[in-house]
Amino acid sequence: MSAPAPIREQAIDWKRACACLDERGYALMPGMLAKEACEEIAGYYGDDQRFRSRVEMSRHSFGQGEYKYFTYPLPGIVQHLRSSIYPQLAPLANQWAERLSMQSTRYPENLSDFIERCHRVGQKRPTPLLLKYGAGDFNCLHQDLYGAVVFPFQVTLFLSQCGKDFRGGEFVLAEQRPRRQSRVEVLSPNQGDAVIFSVHHRPVRGARGNYRANLRHGVSTIHSGQRYTLGIIFHDAQ
Repeated sequence: MSAPAPIREQAIDWKRACACLDERGYALMPGMLAKEACEEIAGYYGDDQRFRSRVEMSRHSFGQGEYKYFTYPLPGIVQHLRSSIYPQLAPLANQWAERLSMQSTRYPENLSDFIERCHRVGQKRPTPLLLKYGAGDFNCLHQDLYGAVVFPFQVTLFLSQCGKDFRGGEFVLAEQRPRRQSRVEVLSPNQGDAVIFSVHHRPVRGARGNYRANLRHGVSTIHSGQRYTLGIIFHDAQ
């Protein structure tokens, strides 16, 4: 039996997604993964040999729930997602670097070249992760920064169906602009959907040029059931 196609290529409008990402700091991409692919990835959670570490959020005051970081080599479907999505986002990453006056920062076209850059500075641990939430679990607002080398975007893929597999557990994005109150987005994606969003900050055009708006993300409390998500972070960790 052949493995399910990791990405529904025909469902992805990268031009529109990048325009939304540039304008709002995130883009919701419906139907990126088939149901079979979601189930396959969620099923990895019980196979500890696929992972390098397990984190209990409550022990670190991150929230409540748990997640596991994959080890190298990544599962084929996870590696495919990581390497296929990266080149779609690299041009916008370079545009943001220019607008934020980060002249020395250029992102290569291919993921392999970017990972090599991470490894040269000692960031050698893979960062894609699988998250598991149950009733009462939540994830505090945070940023996934693992070293000096950072790719400005990351992806969350939703492996469970809201309203069927779990209730609650909305995906939350908070943006903080200088001298303003935080702006919050609350999303309830369906199984197979993906959200691409800013890891740290994004450029916003103002009267005096571009300034930085900081973004954090998290998950609201799960009321019932179980919620699995796959996190694709492109930079490796120290």
